[in-house]
Amino acid sequence: MSKKKIGVIVAIVLVVVAAVGVGLWFLLRGTAGGSNNGDKVYVESVATVTNMNAGVQNRYSGVVEPQQSWDIKKNPEKTVKEIFVKEGDTVEAGTPLFEYDTESVKDEIAQAKLELEGIDNQIADFYNQIESLKEERAAVSEDEKFQYTTQIQSVQTSIKQSEYNRESKKVEIAKKEESLNNAVVNSEIAGIIKSISENGYDPYSGQELPFMTVLAVGDYRVKGTVNEQNIWSIPVGAAVLLRSRVDEEQTWTGSITGVDTNTTESNNNNGFMYDSGMGERATKYPFYVQLDSTEGLILGQHVYIELDMGQMEVKEGLWLYESYIVMEDENSYVWADNGKNRLEKRKVELGEYDQEMAAWQIVSGLTQEDYIAYPMSSMYEGVTTVTDAAEVDYNSPMYQEENGNSMEDGMMNDGMMEDGMIEDGMMNDGMMEDGMMEDGMSDEMLPEETVPGTDTSADPDPVIED
Repeated sequence: MSKKKIGVIVAIVLVVVAAVGVGLWFLLRGTAGGSNNGDKVYVESVATVTNMNAGVQNRYSGVVEPQQSWDIKKNPEKTVKEIFVKEGDTVEAGTPLFEYDTESVKDEIAQAKLELEGIDNQIADFYNQIESLKEERAAVSEDEKFQYTTQIQSVQTSIKQSEYNRESKKVEIAKKEESLNNAVVNSEIAGIIKSISENGYDPYSGQELPFMTVLAVGDYRVKGTVNEQNIWSIPVGAAVLLRSRVDEEQTWTGSITGVDTNTTESNNNNGFMYDSGMGERATKYPFYVQLDSTEGLILGQHVYIELDMGQMEVKEGLWLYESYIVMEDENSYVWADNGKNRLEKRKVELGEYDQEMAAWQIVSGLTQEDYIAYPMSSMYEGVTTVTDAAEVDYNSPMYQEENGNSMEDGMMNDGMMEDGMIEDGMMNDGMMEDGMMEDGMSDEMLPEETVPGTDTSADPDPVIED
């Protein structure tokens, strides 16, 4: 048999073997996989996917507060007799907030006045003593006068000390009377009672707190909190977007005015928060946002804060995140529901690319009403699609292939049929293009009579060539 004939026969056999192998693989996939093997893929509408841009940005919690607040510290030497307001009350300037107990102060004032009267009497006695000493000194000899003079000077020194004590006692009485007159503490500003701390400290952190805090009525600002790992992502002057926690479509804009690294937010744990990933404590710091408009905001309202990256801009057409798009050669695809609860690989036409959004404009091939799946290398056409993620069995063969070595990847993508045989392997180089007899087989593999240079005249079955 000739060299060429043997090469053709071997090539045909190998092609048949490969075809049988691929057929067996698809047969196995059809019985152990496919739509009957439990594989299910979660799909969601394009409208839902494209409306998820609000969650792309890091978010920080914030609360609406006034530009001004008044912290009232309680006199530690006094006892509060009565509190006239409660948290959340609206007050005007001059509104009574609380009253100190003044009974002990009244007693102290009465006692101080008695002591002052005693000092005055003592001073009067000292002056009388001086007059008596002067009269006695006039009646004695010159030798004895010096002794009387020394006594007079001593009494005069006592008078000065008593006069000093008298003035000190008057100041003490005046302060106590002022305290008595100011027993009722009135609000200095119009605002809202934010907090009342009768103990004067945080029971969880032990941090000292003002007895009462009044938030002024007027222009608002937003106070946010950021932990030490993310503080670098809050640049002063950066534009921010604020969203209502009740309705995320309700938004406000503003800019970051500063980060207070000298103050920590306690959050009931001494200014620390626990990192959920590392189990370590991270310090939290406040930062502040100046609002462009306060319309619709309520004092004390909680909001989300995120950097304004243009996510609220309405772009014409359909824009899809690039992670949902599969690029193959010069074509682009998405994994989409075919309308019959089956997955298909659908070709789409791309337009412009938005680098900030990491999204492509979809010119054709997809609508907002279509349902798509997030791409996986183990996906295949015909798999069942579901819109409830709870129905997906992540232990099914397809997800096992995604997490391990799949037959599809091993055979179709990098293996025998695609790369190993058709493109770079046997069919191109070893068999059809360069000829199996030249590259695929060595001379030693041929029968002796077919080795080039040998005599073929004795071949009992010569090959007839056209």
